[in-house]
Amino acid sequence: MELLYQRDIYGKTLVELGKENPNIVVLDADLSGSTRTCFFAKEFPNRFFNFGVAEQNMMATAAGLSSCGKLVFVSTFAMFATGRAWDQIRNTICYNNFNVKIVASHAGITVGPDGSSHQALEDIVLMRAIPNMNIIVPCDGPQTAEAVRVAAEIEGPFYIRLGRAKVPTVENKPKFVFGKGQLLKEGEDVTVIACGLMVYESLQAAKSLVDRNIQVRVINMATLRPLDEELIIDSAKKTKGIVVCEEHSVIGGLASAVDELVSEKLPIKVVRVGIRNRFGQSGEPEELLKEYNLTKEDIEKAVLEILK
Repeated sequence: MELLYQRDIYGKTLVELGKENPNIVVLDADLSGSTRTCFFAKEFPNRFFNFGVAEQNMMATAAGLSSCGKLVFVSTFAMFATGRAWDQIRNTICYNNFNVKIVASHAGITVGPDGSSHQALEDIVLMRAIPNMNIIVPCDGPQTAEAVRVAAEIEGPFYIRLGRAKVPTVENKPKFVFGKGQLLKEGEDVTVIACGLMVYESLQAAKSLVDRNIQVRVINMATLRPLDEELIIDSAKKTKGIVVCEEHSVIGGLASAVDELVSEKLPIKVVRVGIRNRFGQSGEPEELLKEYNLTKEDIEKAVLEILK
């Protein structure tokens, strides 16, 4: 099992893209050392702009640069990108459907010791609420590289959500295709749909449940918008229920997207494994995952709840 920082992969992929495309510019809000856009800044200093602690100005400028034909990557912590600059993302970037790629790091509870003020648990719902915004939550380092390259190729606004801590690499997964979920394991009892680091936890839970003669279908839903409706409905038809796992509030994120779809097209029981009506707090990532019920054991309990 290889552990990688998604943000390291992002920084290295940006440099590769910068060599291939001289039209790419990168913006950051005084956190380039943490988001790893510092790699691009070192290689292409004339195409990198540090805005300091001025995220709203940064997003508005990203829109302006895009209007002049630039391919813009803009980064900071997820809390500041989506919360502090929501107005600019909505009214300047997405309203105009500009070609701006927001790649935010330090999302979710596993930010750890930085605590509640830096733990974005509501960022996906903020981005899902805006028309024209595409959303990707890669499950590991290699998929981060795939997601960044796909975002660079497709016109329009993107939000790519990355964590702070190292995450395990999910082995033997299919090639990332934007807008399509990845079926990682077949099973006829319950479907588990996950994104981000919860994909690995879901696979571990599925392995444990085999010992109890329970076969779990596991899906990596890295693209939250556009959602792979066909795969979800197919899973609803073939299994007894769906468990949705995300390192995000259970309100407005992946679980809500799945709920909205199946309630309209094929009602089925959905159990959510996510953060329930709580702020974050300081702690080590492993401690916080346990405290907020985001472990493989919690996923197993959710599967058993479906089967009761």
